[in-house]
Amino acid sequence: MAKNYFYIITLLVLLFSLSVTAQETKQQPRTQETATIEGLSLYPNPVSNGKVYISTKNDLDKEIIIFDVLGKKVLQTVMSSKELNVSNLSSGVYIIKINEKEASATRKLIIR
Repeated sequence: MAKNYFYIITLLVLLFSLSVTAQETKQQPRTQETATIEGLSLYPNPVSNGKVYISTKNDLDKEIIIFDVLGKKVLQTVMSSKELNVSNLSSGVYIIKINEKEASATRKLIIR
């Protein structure tokens, strides 16, 4: 009888240690690893003349990607100046993603 209790206790300890190990190996949530763009300025917003000006502290080349509200990419370009021509886009609300070196920023862009 004592032998049966020993096996039951051993089995319970084994199951408990496996469940603790499984809980410890859960993945931690990923943190955002990209830095934000220092000194980012996006103007005018809302855009009414078909041109938007984007400047940063470093003024390096920037990759610009513009998405509509459904997530469809409507414009992608690399710009070295501060002026971006958006006159070919219809009036509405867009999401603009700006990448400069390893830094990235996302903003809402309104075109009238």
